[in-house]
Amino acid sequence: MEKIGQIQPPFIQNQLFDKVQPENKVEGFGEIFKDALKEVSKAQNESDKLTNQLVTGEVQDVHEVMIASQKASLSLQMTMQVRNKVVEAYQEVMRMQV
Repeated sequence: MEKIGQIQPPFIQNQLFDKVQPENKVEGFGEIFKDALKEVSKAQNESDKLTNQLVTGEVQDVHEVMIASQKASLSLQMTMQVRNKVVEAYQEVMRMQV
């Protein structure tokens, strides 16, 4: 039976660690969530713009306006659900006893 100190990590692992560039920034959850919020805001702005254009008669296709409205609504609902799950997970972690 071999001693633990004699076991060497695989050769491939050593190669992978040498090639990691320090300037590669890993995007955190906050950045991802901020980008998602920007996309939701953009979808809502597009929906508002198309609704206003429909009212003024610039857009004749009601389907296009309804699709944009539903996209904005669904993206907001999904964002709220993700936020609720994150808050729930945070509260669960805070209830853990150390």
